[in-house]
Amino acid sequence: MMMMSLNQTVVTEFVLQGFSEHPNLRMFLAGCFLSLYTVALMGNILIIALVTSSTGLHSPMYFFLCNLATMDIVCTSSVIPKALIGLVSEENIISFKGCMAQLFFLVWSASSELLLLTVMAYDRYVAICCPLHYSSRMSPQLCGVLAMSVWSVCALNASINTGLMTRLSFCGPKVITHFFCEIPPLLLLSCSPTYINSVMTLVADAFYGGINFMLTLLSYGYIIASILRMRSAEGKRKAFSTCSSHLIVVSVYYSSVFCAYVSPASSYSPERSKVSSVLYSVLSPTLNPLIYTLRNKDVKLALGRCLPSFPH
Repeated sequence: MMMMSLNQTVVTEFVLQGFSEHPNLRMFLAGCFLSLYTVALMGNILIIALVTSSTGLHSPMYFFLCNLATMDIVCTSSVIPKALIGLVSEENIISFKGCMAQLFFLVWSASSELLLLTVMAYDRYVAICCPLHYSSRMSPQLCGVLAMSVWSVCALNASINTGLMTRLSFCGPKVITHFFCEIPPLLLLSCSPTYINSVMTLVADAFYGGINFMLTLLSYGYIIASILRMRSAEGKRKAFSTCSSHLIVVSVYYSSVFCAYVSPASSYSPERSKVSSVLYSVLSPTLNPLIYTLRNKDVKLALGRCLPSFPH
């Protein structure tokens, strides 16, 4: 036993496989990733700037949208810069500490987005189903507590999962079959037992992917029932328009996250994981500000005041 541990080579760095199986597409993918990253950064920074500077957007819905935009920036920035390096270089090496840091920020931002989407669904439920009590139920104090709770709970979740990963031994091979450090491919590389890690990942998946999804569906069940009871067609249209953007964002994000994470580690598919990861870590943060800008009247009005040439 001692000889085995002496002969084991401790891995101090990993090689991110990235998209090396498609060498002819590397420059094309680099251009796409760079373009999407630029749009994601500019769009989400614009959302944050509009919400903080426009008094017409100082409401709970836009407060949570500002938090979502912040987490979108964290998510894309933890993944895309390193992916771009891998696409333009021969070999994409990441240190063990760098890998763990990337894992922490990715888990933190991804889980925070899922919780924020649930909180935003509750906000729309109160606005549409209990409009007379909206200002008292969604007070600034409660919104602040909810936002801080989301950030803190998800930071704790990320710390636990990252901490458990640092306790594992990695003896080689050291090639991660992904374009960033993710839990499933890292567990496959470990040469020590991963039972606790797998259990914690399953618990996190059940909470963030399962319970939050059911709570969001429950909120929209009440919202749809309330809209259908409205007699005015104009009232129905106005009520639906206030939650349509959020519903689109929820649909895109949950579908990509379920494809990436809701499956046992033994059935892990690198190709499928890369595609679904691009959807939630790159495409979703890019689309979110566009969806809210193009489909939301208040945001378009605020943008029109800042950019007179913008159609509103």
